[in-house]
Amino acid sequence: MTGRVPVLVTGLPRSGTSWAGKMLAAGGGLVYVNEPLNPQHPPGRCPGVLNAHVTHRFQYICPDNEDVWLPAFTDTVALRYRFLAELRRNRSPYDLARMARYGAAFTLGRLTGRRALLDDPFALFSAGWFAERLGCQVVVLQRDAVPFVGSWQRLGWTVYFHELLEQPLLVRDHPHLEALREFVGCQDRIAKAVALWRAARRVTAVLAARHPGITLVRYE
Repeated sequence: MTGRVPVLVTGLPRSGTSWAGKMLAAGGGLVYVNEPLNPQHPPGRCPGVLNAHVTHRFQYICPDNEDVWLPAFTDTVALRYRFLAELRRNRSPYDLARMARYGAAFTLGRLTGRRALLDDPFALFSAGWFAERLGCQVVVLQRDAVPFVGSWQRLGWTVYFHELLEQPLLVRDHPHLEALREFVGCQDRIAKAVALWRAARRVTAVLAARHPGITLVRYE
């Protein structure tokens, strides 16, 4: 990895993105940025890090809706922290401490020529946009189905497919996601996790074929 190219480490949640991202950042040449597209605060909804409003889990970004996302992520990968935007929204002691930590890391990283490393599972379906429009070197972590589903079961996690299907541009660009409609309202968490794993595998295979800047890596 050379130059000032930003890095995106993505993959479904519980696929090892945090570990991989932190190991890459441990070398000292990258500034670790944790899940800017996570719709839950924290770690998301922090406009100092990403000055844009996230509306869905697995927010889909493409050239047709990038008017807000491109300038926001351009700032993020350039390590320009938006202090005023952060103060307008988040003022709790925790948020102020987080602002100080991220603000200092962004500023020092920019001044010393480091690159941004985004660790964000929720960027998975938008990985092509990150590669093409932001010039990111994208690493997609893929975990085998059984440990992936087992991890979700152990944590009691589930997925709500309407958050994917309510994004018309995502379904347009990846029409096979329509198959997930049969699981909307389903109470079988194992079946839903398997369906998500299969859908993600198909999407990432298509994205890797289209974009040479995307590398697929097995978690195992």
